[in-house]
Amino acid sequence: MPRMLDVSEDVRAEIGDEEADRLLSGENSPGSYDCTSCRTPGDSEQERTSTVLFVGEETAVLAFAHATCIPSQVVQVAEDQLQGAVRSITGGEPQPQGARRAPAASSNQAVLGVTSGLVLIEGDLHPALVVEPTAPIVRPGSDATTDEFLPLLVEQGFQPLGDLNQVPAPLPGWSVLLAMGQLHAVLQPGTAGSTPTAWWQAHQPLQVTEGWRTAANKSHTVLVFAAPVGSIGQQPREDLLRDALEKAAANGKLVASAMPLAGT
Repeated sequence: MPRMLDVSEDVRAEIGDEEADRLLSGENSPGSYDCTSCRTPGDSEQERTSTVLFVGEETAVLAFAHATCIPSQVVQVAEDQLQGAVRSITGGEPQPQGARRAPAASSNQAVLGVTSGLVLIEGDLHPALVVEPTAPIVRPGSDATTDEFLPLLVEQGFQPLGDLNQVPAPLPGWSVLLAMGQLHAVLQPGTAGSTPTAWWQAHQPLQVTEGWRTAANKSHTVLVFAAPVGSIGQQPREDLLRDALEKAAANGKLVASAMPLAGT
């Protein structure tokens, strides 16, 4: 079945006619994907899909989105943010600018899904973010058979969490960026005392509930939970989200930290 893919002239100019034609013919299309805008699943065989090319100074990443969310376009992104996002998502190094003419469009590429919710701990509601990749995360140069997502986060300072009834420990240097009531990024410390960089960045700011924003502004702290692919899933209610978090914690598949809120 032909892909219902939109490739704008701007994107075509960046990736080249040959790559654009391969995408449109279905040879190098994603099939199913996670929308880079709303972060929910999409299917390029069933619904109109936009190709979105994120371009830094030396790096380019091709992503996909529901056409109802955003049109096909080229988006300029700060190079340090783009490289940080690629490293955290793929576990590898981004491709140099010379490879921009043939960007990868693999359906196996992991995307960090982020869900917001309120979690009750010791009688208080805490604003929380739950991070779960869409595929296993492996170390560069490894045999790609072991999911290293949690070990990599533990090396960054996240703590394994076996009990959801305790508040996670703070993670120095990390923060959650909220601007004008919308979620923009999770920031990590820069190298050698430089400015913080984006560990995860929303390509389009994500809406949070009024209750979540109120709780975050009150505590100035956001709890960030992370679990391997398949541990949490898309939960329609916060009680089901908590149940999934508790199950992941009991199975030793949950790490967490408390991060200060940056912004309002």
